[in-house]
Formats: sequence, C-alpha cells, structure tokens
Amino acid sequence: MASASVRFILAAALSAVSVIATADSGSPATRLPYTPSLDVNAMDRSADPCSDLYQFACGGWIENNPIPPDQASWSTYGKAYADNQRYLRGVLEELSNPDAPRTPDQARLGDYFAACMDLEGIDSLGAVPLRGEQALIDGLTSKQDLAGVIGRLIDRSDASAWFIAVGSQQDAREATRVIGAVFAAGLGLPDREYYLDDSPERRKTREAYREHVAAMFRLLGRTRADANAAAGTVWRIETALARAHLSVIERRDPYAVYHRMTLEELQAHTPEFDWAGLFEQVGLSPEPWLNVTQPAFVTAMGDVIERESLEALKTYLHWGLVNTRAPLLSRVFRDQDFAFHQSHLRGIDEQKPRWRTCVARVDRQLGEALGREFVERNFPPEVRQDVRRLTRQIQQAMAERIDSLGWMSSATRAEAHRKLEQMRLKIGYPDTWRDYSSIRIARDDDYGNAVRATEFDLDRQLTRIGQPVDLGEWFMTPATVNAYYNPSMNDINFPAGVLMPPLYDPKMDDAPNYGNTGGTIGHELVHGFDDEGRQFDGGGNLRDWWTPQDAAAFEERAQCIREQYGQYRVIDDILINAELTSGEDIADLGGLILAWQAWRTETAGQALPERDGLTAEQRFFVGFAQWACAAERPESLRLHAATDPHSPPRHRINGVVVNMPEFARAFQCPADAPLVKPPEDVCRIW
Repeated sequence: MASASVRFILAAALSAVSVIATADSGSPATRLPYTPSLDVNAMDRSADPCSDLYQFACGGWIENNPIPPDQASWSTYGKAYADNQRYLRGVLEELSNPDAPRTPDQARLGDYFAACMDLEGIDSLGAVPLRGEQALIDGLTSKQDLAGVIGRLIDRSDASAWFIAVGSQQDAREATRVIGAVFAAGLGLPDREYYLDDSPERRKTREAYREHVAAMFRLLGRTRADANAAAGTVWRIETALARAHLSVIERRDPYAVYHRMTLEELQAHTPEFDWAGLFEQVGLSPEPWLNVTQPAFVTAMGDVIERESLEALKTYLHWGLVNTRAPLLSRVFRDQDFAFHQSHLRGIDEQKPRWRTCVARVDRQLGEALGREFVERNFPPEVRQDVRRLTRQIQQAMAERIDSLGWMSSATRAEAHRKLEQMRLKIGYPDTWRDYSSIRIARDDDYGNAVRATEFDLDRQLTRIGQPVDLGEWFMTPATVNAYYNPSMNDINFPAGVLMPPLYDPKMDDAPNYGNTGGTIGHELVHGFDDEGRQFDGGGNLRDWWTPQDAAAFEERAQCIREQYGQYRVIDDILINAELTSGEDIADLGGLILAWQAWRTETAGQALPERDGLTAEQRFFVGFAQWACAAERPESLRLHAATDPHSPPRHRINGVVVNMPEFARAFQCPADAPLVKPPEDVCRIW
C-alpha cells in the first residue's frame, strides 16, 4: 500500500476508474498510434485565448471526441491510456497462446489474461467462489473471534471493506524505517459526506445505495424482506463509521494522519478487539510501533462492534465481501455492481468491453511484468535520457527561483535547496523489475488468480516492515499515463506511458514539449514544496524546517490561490473546494512557471520561428493546455467536486495562465481581458 501522502497528478482531474474505463477501439493494435503533442486540429481558433485559453487550445478536441458510452470522462490522458490498453491487448493475446515460446513471466501474463477473458466459465460459477469466505463469516460464534476473521478476509483481498485497512509505509518522522499502518476504512460510498450531507443529490444517492445493497443480498439468496433488513444494517453501521472519519480536507494535513502507537496503545482504543489476532492472520508485525492514521475512528469502530449484535456484524462482513468481489463474479453481480458504482455515481451508460477490464487487471496485479513488455517494445533509452535532461533543467530553474524569493529567509532557503538537491528522479520504469515467481496463475481460475495475486502483493508490502526502505520502488506501473511525487521518498516519478506522444513528443519542437511534459515535471517537483509537501524535509521526514515568518508568508501566498480557485464553478451551484484542491493548484502554477523558465534558458539566443500560425511562445502555452483537453459527465463532476484534489481541467489551465504575465504578452492580451490580472493581484509562490 503506497504511502497515504503520495501525490498523483491524475491528469485532467480524472479518477483512476475514469482513466481506465474507455471505449472499445476495435481489434488489438500492433503499434501505438501517433498524435502530436501540439495538435492544431484540437484547437478552436474562433475562441479568444485571452478570454479562455482552454477553449482556444481544446475546443476542437472536445467537439471531435465525445465521451464514449462506457466512460465517465474522456481526456487526452484517458485516450492515450486507451491506446496503450489496446496495444497491451495485442501483447497479452499473443502471450496467452500456451503453445508459443514464453518466459515464466510471459506465461503468467498470458494465462492470467486468458482466465480473465473466460466469461463463460466465470458466469457458470455464480457466487460459488465466495463460499469459503461466506462460511468463514457464518462460522463466527463470538465477537472475540471477529478480529481474526477480518484478518483472514483482508489477507485474501487487501481491501478496505471491513472497518479498517492495513499495510506498510515509511515512518513519516523516520523515513528510513518501514512500519505497519492501520487506515480508517469500511465505507461503501466514496466519502463520509455521502452519508452526512443532506442535500437532495446526496439523499438520492443514499437511497440508490441502499437499494443496491439490498439487490446484492438478494443475489446472494436472501428474501426481499431479509435483503432490505440487511441493507438497513449495513447503512446503520457505515453511517456510524462515516461520522468518525476525517474529512478529505482534514486528511490533507500529514500531522492529522500520523499517530505512532505501540500495539498496547492501539489495543487500549478498542479493548475488546483482538488486534494481535488480526495482525497474526494478515502477517503484519506491529513492532516496534504502528502508524494509526485516525485513532478517533478506531475508538468509534470499537463502539460500533460493542453496540451491534453479532448477527449485524456478520451481515456487514458479508456486504464487504460481495461488494469487494462483485467484479470477479458472474454477470448478474457485475451488472448490479456497474449499475450503482459506474452508472449512478459516474453517469456511465455502458460497461467497458471485457478485454479492457482484463488488461487493466493484469496491469494492476502483474504490472511490472506487463510493463517490461511495454517498455522493451516502445520506450527507447534516448527518450529516457532526454526527459532526464529536461528534468535537470527544471530542477535548476527551481534552484534559481528559490534564490530569487524575497519573502524567504536565508535559513529556510538553505533547507529548500537541500531538499531540492536530495530529490530523486525516476523515469520510465524501475531499475530492478519485481519478481512474480511465487504467484501461481491458472488458466481456468480467474477468481483464484486475483486472490493469489492480491495475497502476494499484501505479503510483499508487509514483509518490508522493519526493513530498510526500498528507494527504487515504484507505485505506478510503466504503462500508466500519469505521474506522481512521494514526499516520504522525496522523489518524482514519470512512467513510460506519460512520456510518449501526445504528451512528450520527440518529433515536436521544444515549445510544446516544455509546456506539456515540462509543466508536468515542474508540477510534480513543486508538490515537494506545496502546502503538504513543504512539511517534509529532503530526507522524507515530517519536520518543520520553516521559520514562522516564512511559513506565514507561504500561507499568505497560498491563500491567494485558494481564493482565486474558490470562485470557479464546477457544475450547477457547486464551486471548487479550494481547500481540497490547494496542493494541486499550487503545483500547476509553480510547475508551469518552472517549465517556462527552463524553456527560455534552453532557447536563449535562438531564432524561434512561427509554426502553424503560432509564435513559439504561443505554442508553449497551447502545448501546456492540450494535455488537459477533456470532457466529463455531470454525475462524475459532482463526485469529483466532493472527493478529487484536482480542479476541473478548464480551471487547471485558465487558472494558471491568468497568473502568468508571460501568457498575456505571448497573445498580446489587453489589460482588461478575462485572463489578465493587474500585477498586484497576481498569485505566485514559487
């Protein structure tokens, strides 16, 4: 389980589900398609860039790329990953031939994919794969045994469906150490506010959720009356848990989710819950201590367990089981799961084709083996070197920015330089590939393959406890079209999938590449210095290295950004929750400033010709904007407004350039243009 503080760009503010769920593009691809990183056909030249750069850069893309029916949203990033999936489908179909020469990892990939694609076999089983876990739950005879049963369920699913989730993470205050961690979990809806907010939209979703829970219990064989009663039980327990959860904004504070405890201290929060028994079943070592992210939640969990009957708790466990496993079961379960989680919550009209589901699952569970195939066939070493050079230039730009900050004292400046110098760079893929040899994959056991791969990954995480931190570990697979910053490792990570056209384009001139990929690199780097990342030092330790005056000056500038974004509308009367999006908004702005500075240094003294009717400066900003071309369904926008730390794509573009006088000069914008601020109103931190 990745550190809770790992920061992802999640391009265009799209969730992982949105990025993966894409339209069927036909037969498998034998090569990746090419789209330039600045696509003139994506533009709307009738729009005024000084009023709406996003429309100017992306209007044609939005018109020509309607949201596919199996998709909550559609974007440059999502489309790029869809192309990667289609290509990987061809690889996996090739590897699924048992008679072809295959390495052991290739055999695992091909056999996993073949089993996943066997819908006839999967559908014939109904709920049979659940019988073992159902019997385990039904066999509970006392609350004293509850923790051990939950431990066995977690061990086979690594899920957050049963009160809590467990894993390992770097100790936030001692970043060289890996410790065990306990996370608040147990909710079937996306966030606590879905239980507590009494708006009409939330009430509608709550009613749909209860109907969904009851429908799932009916599929498990309960009568309508019993299923409705079970849904009421689940709702009562989850609502009690939701009240104890920290809000999404509270969880952005790294101190709020860091509470180091011994096993004895944890036990004191829930005296009747056998934590040692749970950890023994899972294989987690609580020595010498654990991070308990939300102690108040653990106490509330204990109260729920004490208050509820054993039968009610068993009902809750059964719900967690079927809710977690529904995508692995027969069609009736998959259809019901889709109807709520995808159709109701995200507005998706159709289920994605099975092959996309299976490619995504292979990528998730055997991702480095699949990623190795992807990299060896598509990612030349020259690109890795080019991106490394670009990143070093942006790091140098950050060093120069730090030196230029009049509001920062010399003491804090020295610490900022130290953190920047210690920042690690990961490009493309891991230097050492993960070993999957201990996982047994069978061509006729899709459910078992998923469970065994999950057990493998949880075991891999938990065996790290007490060991030195593996600084080479990645939390994304190589084919992923995304990037992230990890404050505990103090590293920036760019998988191969995000370093290909239409994002990084070796065929294109520097201007759009610096605006697009350069801005992404800068974005991730600035996460180390945003309102969360700045609280970690260069060694990855949660430590206050700021003077009080400098911290106040930072917060004053961050508040300027929050006040700006808090005025932007998402949909209906919903405004951006700028406290939630603050870190991403800071990174968007700071990242593009660094990319601009690096580009201007790289091209100093060069004659930069006009291309496609755009000056080089204009191409920089259009290239920046086109990474975010996207459209999203209303239901998905409402979901992300409540849970996603990213602003909507239009505001991620326009909200940045309005703070860059360089943009106004590039497009010769008049002083009263919507995307021009008076100098005294410009927001800027880095």
